[in-house]
Amino acid sequence: MDLVLLTALGVGGATLVGALLGFAFKKISHKFTDITLGFAAGVMLAAAVLGLVLPSLEYGGKYGIIVTVAGIFVGALCLNLVDKLVPHLHKLVGGDVEEHPNANLSKVLLFVTAIAIHNLPEGIAAGVGFGAGDGDYSRAFLIAGGIALQNIPEGMVIIAPMLASGISPKKTFLCAAATGLVEVIGTMIGYFAVSIAQVILPFSLAFAGGTMLYVISDEMIPETHAHGNERGATYALLVGFCIMLISDVLLG
Repeated sequence: MDLVLLTALGVGGATLVGALLGFAFKKISHKFTDITLGFAAGVMLAAAVLGLVLPSLEYGGKYGIIVTVAGIFVGALCLNLVDKLVPHLHKLVGGDVEEHPNANLSKVLLFVTAIAIHNLPEGIAAGVGFGAGDGDYSRAFLIAGGIALQNIPEGMVIIAPMLASGISPKKTFLCAAATGLVEVIGTMIGYFAVSIAQVILPFSLAFAGGTMLYVISDEMIPETHAHGNERGATYALLVGFCIMLISDVLLG
């Protein structure tokens, strides 16, 4: 339990590390951001496949493939539904925003909500890995490490748009802290949910994997290809994926 809590704090705290870097380097070029996000996408992709989808197949037994495929699609569809129902801002660099109907909400709430939409399932994914209860936490650390690495550039790129929108540095930092806290909460939810009901473990793993795959495809990769830096971002994704692949082999 202590290990899970410390990991949850580490995953959430990575966002704050990125936020502090964002304050230090307020003017971050699109090229740097795209390559960094590409690397993070590769890390997330490897964590989703190696740490969630493949274990789901292993734990699923006879009907593992059916449960895994169903879990992936349900996870992706749930996140897609949340995107439609909740006021959503794509995390674009440079202050570009995509507004949905409930535009009367404060800018701070909109930013926090948009980021939290994706941080909660990421936290749950980290917690699910620890809830397997088999005593082998190598994959759980792989997932948590991948999410934490992704949170650093995410924390960096949200600072400049928030400051440009007129939000004070203090409120900006508090918003970043709030998004990290959401991830801590998500980690604990995922851990307890799967620990209490081990029977849902294969589906939960696939569900978490589906949410991560959705975020990668719907948010991260399109953003890295939007400013003419797709070649560098693609290679950065491959580097991130291979680093996590090597880490999985070494930890295994």
